Amino acid sequence: MKYFKSALAIVFLFLSVTAFAQGKKYPDKPIELVVLFPVGSSSDVVARLFADNLSKDLGTQIVVVNKPGAGGAVGYKYITTKSPDGYSLVWSSNSILSTYYSGALNVSYQGFDHIGRATLELPVVAVKADSPFKNLKDMIDYARTHPEDIRVGNSGAGSFTHYAGASFFDNQGVKVTHVPFAAAQVVTSLMGDNIEAVVQAPGALLPFVNSGSIRVIGVLGSRREPAFPNVPTANEQGIKFQADMWRGISGPKGMPKDISEKIQVAMQKTLSSPDFKKQCEKFGCLAAFEDSDAFLKDINVENQLVAEFMKQTLKNN
Repeated sequence: MKYFKSALAIVFLFLSVTAFAQGKKYPDKPIELVVLFPVGSSSDVVARLFADNLSKDLGTQIVVVNKPGAGGAVGYKYITTKSPDGYSLVWSSNSILSTYYSGALNVSYQGFDHIGRATLELPVVAVKADSPFKNLKDMIDYARTHPEDIRVGNSGAGSFTHYAGASFFDNQGVKVTHVPFAAAQVVTSLMGDNIEAVVQAPGALLPFVNSGSIRVIGVLGSRREPAFPNVPTANEQGIKFQADMWRGISGPKGMPKDISEKIQVAMQKTLSSPDFKKQCEKFGCLAAFEDSDAFLKDINVENQLVAEFMKQTLKNN
């Protein structure tokens, strides 16, 4: 009996040491970071910038894998099939809420582990440079007398840009026609005169704004967009509205706490770097770290707002 107890103790000790060693080894292979939109989209550009920097701070290669479709739902569904071992993560955003309430995603945000918030992007309304709309008020005034004539492109039904755009125009009591696209097609559709305006994250528009072919007429976020410092927010234009786009790291439900914490430590180091902050602003994003607890608390609050907005949005659009 004593021999059995001793042998059992050795087994438990071995398992404990092994588990500790495995925890200390993470990460010991490349990490897959799923991006919900195509290569070249705003989400993709910011994700690759973040992944390159985080790779150095986490000590392993982070491989960006694009899985676009259904406003982000395709990528979220893919992540739910992966092991919660920290090697399959998703570049999540507000779309985890809007895709669920639109019906495109059958798993709520509670079906994922939310590791940390990384950045904020401020959605903007943009038109071609030769558009008669010089500001948001011009567009709203026209829409009031020409209901549904203005076609507004977004990154897909149920995407955050769809939610933000539909909520904005609904709040003003005007009707426009919301046109969902694959994210990479939105700007080309605007340039081809297939739509009159777009609601997009700044990163997707920067090259076109810099070339003078597209003009940003308003920021729908809580502050001015650093990439377009001369463009006033909706609030500054006398229109009460704001919707900030956050992006962060989420993973399959059930990730070990020590792995989540290790990723958070690396994220905080990356996002506090002055060099990263400078790079981020060039691509239209703001470094805005939140740890897992604060991140989830914010998502809980926003979930209530999105649920109400999406219910009304889907009814009207």
